[in-house]
Amino acid sequence: MATTAARAPATRLTPAIAQALDNGDAFAAVDLGSNSFHLLVARMDGGTLQVIDRHKEMVRLGEGLTPDKHLREDVAERALACLERMGQRLRGMEPARVRAVGTNTLRQVRPEARFLPRAERALGHPIEVIAGREEARLIYLGVVHGLAIGDEKRLVIDIGGGSTELILGQGFQPRLRESLHMGCVSMSQRFFGDDKITRKQMDHAELYGALEVRPVRELFRESGWSKATGSSGTIKDVAAVVTGEGWSEDGITAASLDRLREAILDAGKVSALGFKGLSDERRPVFAGGVAVLRSLFASLAIQHMRASDQALREGLIYEIVGRLEHEDVRGRTLATLTRRFDVDQAHATRVKASALKLLAQVREPWQLTHASHAPMLGWAAELHEIGLAVAHSQYQKHGAYLIGHADLSGFTRQEQQVLAALVLGHRRKFPVDAFLELPSGVRSCAPRLCVLLRLAVLMHRGRSPDIPPEPTLRTAGGSLALCFPDDWLEQHPLTRLELEEEARRLLASGLRLEFA
Repeated sequence: MATTAARAPATRLTPAIAQALDNGDAFAAVDLGSNSFHLLVARMDGGTLQVIDRHKEMVRLGEGLTPDKHLREDVAERALACLERMGQRLRGMEPARVRAVGTNTLRQVRPEARFLPRAERALGHPIEVIAGREEARLIYLGVVHGLAIGDEKRLVIDIGGGSTELILGQGFQPRLRESLHMGCVSMSQRFFGDDKITRKQMDHAELYGALEVRPVRELFRESGWSKATGSSGTIKDVAAVVTGEGWSEDGITAASLDRLREAILDAGKVSALGFKGLSDERRPVFAGGVAVLRSLFASLAIQHMRASDQALREGLIYEIVGRLEHEDVRGRTLATLTRRFDVDQAHATRVKASALKLLAQVREPWQLTHASHAPMLGWAAELHEIGLAVAHSQYQKHGAYLIGHADLSGFTRQEQQVLAALVLGHRRKFPVDAFLELPSGVRSCAPRLCVLLRLAVLMHRGRSPDIPPEPTLRTAGGSLALCFPDDWLEQHPLTRLELEEEARRLLASGLRLEFA
């Protein structure tokens, strides 16, 4: 296989990017969609996003997805070459100022395909796969920052290559979020893959779209939204076409969409589409995108929609800025979750404090110095008893399932995987296999974080509000030494017994626990 260096020609940094990198005030977002890959580099100027550079390539990742959820090698190579070009533009940026996310197609690609590690090497930054509802939240965040926001309820729609996100929001707060399994690439492949566009095919495509919307149709129709805004290339190109052809003066109207449908049917072939405002790159997936949009207009009774220039990647930039300024939505998500499942928050707070104190003592020798390690351990401590809401027996398994499968705003799928593994492993048998299934970048640190969580939970087994002793923790090689104040263990024989049992369990992870 050719190396990525051989595939991608050298890319010069623009003067604006070079200056922003020198100043250290640039942020970057990479959106790995099913149809196109986008790079956005920007800085914040008085709360306003100032775009420094954009780069977009029609990779069409979705068309390379095989029935067994692998990627065709030619499509994978095309994607990797694009990512290397983007990576050259991001060279020198701090990791905390860059976020790269994968959406629908990468949600489906099986880990055994090994595409994600190759993609991360090509880009030079980690790639996070986000769930559909998290994608919807970030899209809304990006769109509303580009609008004059009042207190009205607003419907936001984003048609991607493999999925379509629907969001109902008020002000800057999303209220309803849904991700539907249809997009311009998937719809075009399914109904117009033979280049033909017949009335029967278009009818079937729109009916399929209506079926996808049907489970949430009434929820959105009755929500009382007053304005509809669309983002993504499909909606922007539809808006460009209907205004370019003179069918609408402002945005997309239901009537202009009807005229566009008839014009597409008159053309009769995908390759024959030649509207003003339609790019050659968009043409192969345009009919599928129009079918999706018409099904949404009909199902949700939309009469008029404006197109937004901002979407997921702008939302990512605002999210990065928020995290750096300690406005992390993940904290609010966990607070809501612990309240919903009636977690004993006082006890969880005590466990968290002890876990973080233990981490501080072994941070360097155990190489737990990444900025995400302490928050991840703290979140796991806050959630470790969430499974009690289901049943006490094996509640660590119930908790892991809830965390792994819930829609947690702000969290990526990888982060939820790690949290689920930590909660699963906080008591009883050490789940070696669960840690082996984690992404390669966290396989070494996650078991160590879990050991610290287990020790903190054990120290608070009695659930007493009294402050426990602060043992010293040292590590060398494959051993861990936990030292309590003189005579403390003799005065607490139950804790000694539990530590003896814990030492036997940790041997399964290759770790020897000593205590005195």
